[in-house]
Amino acid sequence: MAEMAGQQGRLAGRRLAFLATDGVEEVEYTEPRAAAERAGAQVELISIKAGSVQAVQHDLDKSQMYLVDRVVTQADPGSYDALVLPGGVVNPDRLRMNWDAVNFVRTFVEARKTIAAICHGPWTLAEADAVRDRTMTSYPSLRTDLRNAGARWVDEPVCVDGGLVTSRRPADLPVFCTTMVEQIAQTERIAAY
Repeated sequence: MAEMAGQQGRLAGRRLAFLATDGVEEVEYTEPRAAAERAGAQVELISIKAGSVQAVQHDLDKSQMYLVDRVVTQADPGSYDALVLPGGVVNPDRLRMNWDAVNFVRTFVEARKTIAAICHGPWTLAEADAVRDRTMTSYPSLRTDLRNAGARWVDEPVCVDGGLVTSRRPADLPVFCTTMVEQIAQTERIAAY
C-alpha cells in the first residue's frame, strides 16, 4: 500500500488508452485503471464498439458493464502517452480479429510508446507483429503463440523489455500495476523501445 501511495501524482498530465471489448477480465481492467488514475493519469476506455463493454470474472461469469469513452476508429493514438491491454480470453481474441484495433496497437508500437499487457492481452500484440525479438510473459497458454511470433517467453510475474510491460495473470496485478506506472512515468527520460 505504501508503494502505491508513493506513486500518487507520478502520471499527472498523462493520457492512457485502455483497449478492451466484451469479455475483458474485470480486475485486469479495473485495477490497472485505478492505479493509473491514483497516479494522476487521465484514462479512456477505447473499444471496437460504442456503448458499453461487458466485463467478466474468471472468463465465464458476467460482471459489470463499462462505458466506452471512444471507439477505436475515432481515437487518435497520438493523443495518448501509453496503451494498456487487459486480458480475459474473449476480449483479446476479438481485438486481434479487428483490423482497426490491431492498427491502433501497431501505431503505439511504431511510436515507441509504453504498452502494458496482462494475461491474454499480448495476443493483440502478436497480431500487430509487435513481439518479435522481445522478452515478455503472458498467461502460460500463450507461450507457444508468442514464441511462434518471435518473442522470448519467460515465466515471471512481470517482465519489462524497453517500453513493453507484461504480466501473467490476475495474481500478478500488484507488481504489474506498480511497474506499469513506473514505466509510463519514465517515458520522458528513456527511449521506450
